[in-house]
Amino acid sequence: MVRQRHLEKVVGSTDPWVVPFVVQLVGEYVLEILVVICDELRDLTTPGTRGHLAYGQFIVDNPAFFARTQRRVVSYWSCYYRGTYASFQGYPGCTLLDLLRSAASDRAGHPWPNLAPAGSRVDGYC
Repeated sequence: MVRQRHLEKVVGSTDPWVVPFVVQLVGEYVLEILVVICDELRDLTTPGTRGHLAYGQFIVDNPAFFARTQRRVVSYWSCYYRGTYASFQGYPGCTLLDLLRSAASDRAGHPWPNLAPAGSRVDGYC
């Protein structure tokens, strides 16, 4: 709850230190943290907003970090939340990855790699 409480204070900021902090938390297992981030980063769907530009650029500049984050989101869904969210597409972490990939795609000028599962089953993640 400490991370969530501090996250709620800064997640709306696009300060340079905030973006990596938030992206790292996207890769965590705490559902409540994912919901807070998802609620606050909805503007990532709008190209040209400060958040869209900041998060997109961070991912473009740190592709290995974001690839690891994507794998972690899938892994935690598979291990802890598959019973609640039978399809990965319904999981808040999936929504966040979609938002972040969209911002990165716009900044990079090409589709950003999607490492998340296309179907509802992911074998071998736990």
